[in-house]
Amino acid sequence: MITCRAPKTKKEFEQYYYLRWLILRSPWGKERGSELDNLEDQAIHRAIFDRKGNAIAVGRLHFTKENQAQIRYMAVADTAQGSGMGKCLLDSLEAEAQKRGATLIELNAREVALAFYQKSGYQNMGKAHLLYGDIQHYAMTKKLSVLSTHRSKQAKNLMDVWHKTIPLSKAMNISIGYYDGLELVTHCDPMFNKNLHNTMFAGSIYTLATLTGWGWVYLLLQNSHCHGDIVLAEGNIKYLAPINGVSCAKTEQLLVDGSTEHLVENGKAKMTISVNVYSGDTVAAKFIGKYVVINKEKNQC
Repeated sequence: MITCRAPKTKKEFEQYYYLRWLILRSPWGKERGSELDNLEDQAIHRAIFDRKGNAIAVGRLHFTKENQAQIRYMAVADTAQGSGMGKCLLDSLEAEAQKRGATLIELNAREVALAFYQKSGYQNMGKAHLLYGDIQHYAMTKKLSVLSTHRSKQAKNLMDVWHKTIPLSKAMNISIGYYDGLELVTHCDPMFNKNLHNTMFAGSIYTLATLTGWGWVYLLLQNSHCHGDIVLAEGNIKYLAPINGVSCAKTEQLLVDGSTEHLVENGKAKMTISVNVYSGDTVAAKFIGKYVVINKEKNQC
């Protein structure tokens, strides 16, 4: 079974960047470091490692707009060519883009890779740039649909509630990229939420995290056929890193403590929800919210 994931340790990242350089830069005499750019910290990195821990396939995704992403630096080791590694890598990057709300994905492909991307649904938009005066690249795009496991109706209902009752959520354009009952992923307009340092405003990070936790409770109530007013009783956040590009917030079942059971008995329930706000693969902020659900009409669950 092929496992595609983000590199985790310093050694794995060294392997990741080494393969990128070995395949995409070394044959043209480029030195180490030429395989890096200024978007590494805000990108989503994926790799496949062999049993010895060596990277044998790598690729990167970064967002250029709130709903648009770009794939770069796809590379597969010579020994792994034709084994399905590239397709697994591409599928993983596309799925992450879909979860974060991307509707369009783009890339610049070398001529030798055109057939591979076309087979995966990408359209050739014509010649792009000529790398090192030798390697012709072609602009390719693909429209992304939502993942089949995404509960679109519930997500739209929650976004409607946000935008109708919380004006700031509409101004920030807080949207749901993915919800399947186990995981909730949200995002917002990167341009509206920037501060004077051109990074995401701390207040926007806090709002995105708070509403993500609130949204989880709201969806849980819907799934349980319960009713109640949701109140944030306490919220704590740690800002760990700046967010330079498009961010997303995530929570999941494993990060939730509490349930709606007590609503039936005493009309009140408490839940503690952890939310991580990401810049690419990096957790840029950690939020812990304590929410209270009050049902004034008991036994209506």
